[in-house]
Amino acid sequence: MLAAAPDAPQRARRVRLMLFDVDGVLTDGRLWYGPAGEALKAFDARDGHGLKLLLASGVAVGLVSGRESPAVARRAEELGIAHLVQGVEDKRSAVDSLAARLGVGAAETGFMGDELVDLPVMRRCGFAGAPAAAPEIVRASAHYVAAAPAGAGAVREVCEFLMRSQGRWEDALARYLT
Repeated sequence: MLAAAPDAPQRARRVRLMLFDVDGVLTDGRLWYGPAGEALKAFDARDGHGLKLLLASGVAVGLVSGRESPAVARRAEELGIAHLVQGVEDKRSAVDSLAARLGVGAAETGFMGDELVDLPVMRRCGFAGAPAAAPEIVRASAHYVAAAPAGAGAVREVCEFLMRSQGRWEDALARYLT
C-alpha cells in the first residue's frame, strides 16, 4: 500500500459491490492497436486472480469503461464478472444505475479509477481506490492508493485490502494452504 486514509478499512468493510475502471487500472493505460485497427489490451494474471478471489468472497465485481472493447468483454467473461458497462461517458450515472439495480447503496459501493473522468464516481462511492501513477488529484480522492502499478498488481492489492478488511482473506487463502 502506498497510502490509505485512516477510515479506509471501515469503508472497505461495507463494500458489497466493487467496480474497476479498465484503462489505467486493469491495464497499464497504454493503448495498442493491431494492423486492422483493433484495440489490444494486456491484463495481469495476478489482478485477474484477485478479482476471482474477491468474487468468491461474496463481493459483486464489475468493470466500467469509457471505451468499448471486445477484449474487455472477453476478459470479464473469463473471470466470471457479470457486471460489465462499456462505452459510457458518465461513469457516475452508470455506476448509480448498476448499484440501484443490484440494491446496493453508495456507501456499499467501491470504485477504483485512475483519471479525472473517474473523480465523480470515486467521490460518490463509499470506498475509492487508485493506482500509484494516477494524477495527484485522483490519488487525493482515493481512500486507498495501491503501491503496485496499474496493470501489474494494483487491482490485486485492492482486492486483498478489501478481503482483509472484511475478514475474508484467511478464508480465501485456506484452499491453497491445505
